[in-house]
Amino acid sequence: MLEAIKDHIHKYITLSEKDLLLFTSKLTEVNIAKRKFLLQPDTHVKHEYFVIKGCLKAYYIDDKGSRHILQFAIENWWIGDFDAFYGDVPSKLYIEAIEDSMLLAINYKDLQQLFKEAPIFERYFRILVTNAFIAQRKRILSTLEKDAKERYLEFCTTYPNIENRVPNYHIANYLGISAESISRIRRKMK
Repeated sequence: MLEAIKDHIHKYITLSEKDLLLFTSKLTEVNIAKRKFLLQPDTHVKHEYFVIKGCLKAYYIDDKGSRHILQFAIENWWIGDFDAFYGDVPSKLYIEAIEDSMLLAINYKDLQQLFKEAPIFERYFRILVTNAFIAQRKRILSTLEKDAKERYLEFCTTYPNIENRVPNYHIANYLGISAESISRIRRKMK
């Protein structure tokens, strides 16, 4: 199970076996069943999660009761309410398992201690945060500049094979289009 996180880390930084062992010693395994919540609003967020197996969604429900999917997390992705985790404020998000999922969790205090003991991990997490910021910006621009088909194709590139794991209406919600539009796009592509 730890091989996945080790491989992920090695894509971004080179580190010693000692630093890697230190990092993995701070991780705990979390299993979450399909349709169960990893996180709900108004909770204190103590962990970030790395997906070993499964699929999750992070979403927000607005004042009118509408759901807005902000992120999917599949294998080798991190997920959490990062604003709440780093800002020490109550969560605003739901994180729900779409499939039975196996995760690795790191506690905020352990992460801060890790940064002191092995500063190379500040680089790793900085790269992840930078990549997430860039991806978010691209998603916003894509919504403004591209039609539904282009956004769907971009989505499929970002989340390979997820269209077989996630219902159309979730993908449509994430892309800001109707489920019928997704069905039409898929039919035309076949």
